[in-house]
Amino acid sequence: MGEKVHGRMPINREPEISKLTSTFITEDGYERNHCAQPTEDQLNARTHRVLVDGCVRNPLNLSITNLRSDFSQHEVVCALQCAGNRRHDMRTVVRDVQGIDWSDGAVMNCRWRGPLLKDVLEKAGLMGVGEADNTHVAFASFQVECQEDTWYGASIPLSRALDPDKEVILALERNGKPLSVRHGYPVRIITPGLAGARAVKWLDKITVQKEESPNYYMRRDYKALPPQAVDSETAEKYWDVTPPVQEMPVNSVIASPRTGETVKKDRDGNVACHGYALPSGDGGPVVRVEISTDGGRTWSEAEFEHHEEEGRWTWKFWRANVPMAPGKSRAIISKATDASGQTQPAVPNWNLRGICYNGYGEARDLTIQ
Repeated sequence: MGEKVHGRMPINREPEISKLTSTFITEDGYERNHCAQPTEDQLNARTHRVLVDGCVRNPLNLSITNLRSDFSQHEVVCALQCAGNRRHDMRTVVRDVQGIDWSDGAVMNCRWRGPLLKDVLEKAGLMGVGEADNTHVAFASFQVECQEDTWYGASIPLSRALDPDKEVILALERNGKPLSVRHGYPVRIITPGLAGARAVKWLDKITVQKEESPNYYMRRDYKALPPQAVDSETAEKYWDVTPPVQEMPVNSVIASPRTGETVKKDRDGNVACHGYALPSGDGGPVVRVEISTDGGRTWSEAEFEHHEEEGRWTWKFWRANVPMAPGKSRAIISKATDASGQTQPAVPNWNLRGICYNGYGEARDLTIQ
């Protein structure tokens, strides 16, 4: 199987899972867009500016050179994950949902580098706001009109933006190279632990304000609506009272074997399996992955592949050899636990938009030989 292309205008794609999990640092990452990508002619690092305004004493007009030269550069290795990662599982395991049919490849684990958002905000000087109120830091890209709005925007709480331990940055590089257009060139926001929808690409503006971003994709999408919202009509009364998704939940995925495959046991009667695991928001790192071949009645612990760049925000790769009887319709399931004690549920609550699915990782309908 090759990559999954969910749409070409705008482009939405995820790499094939075996390719994705072949390296700890992701080169070919997924692409999630609500608009056409800007052309290279539109984006010029020499002329691009990021405006910083709102509740600040000194509004800023920062060039890419300013962002590189006027601030300390911070590097963070973290997983960036679409809120809809594993939507296909919610659709097939629980109930049908709205949205792109993402499998489990809408995630990438990369090395990002740029100035801390905290340092940029401190240079602008906050005015008349506090971390305890509902102040948000909003991000906007006006480069291309989106499907449901004329621009793309998101926001995060000011308290998170100012916390150096949260490592929110204005990324100028990915994996040691300048960003590509498809990954946000010349500058994007990176918000470790949060949904990828908050990591705004092609960043034009940062605003400190006393409310969340008014953008459609903050107010009318990327929300885990209650189960009573069963279609677009019944969802209407819940959009304004349901908080936007910020932190992603703990998760694990079985990269091999895959559902429906025929698998041969080794000479010891075991089946080899492997996959990735992700921590919840601030709860990393992942500390345990368990595997079951009897529907969750008994569990055995998988082993981690350790990498020198793994940390609080990164995924972890795991492997296990599990004994399985020959036959058809066999299954392997996985569950991850992170340092905060968050553990995957068997099946999470259903929501109309199919976001934040973190039921047990599964490889179903296996034929074991």
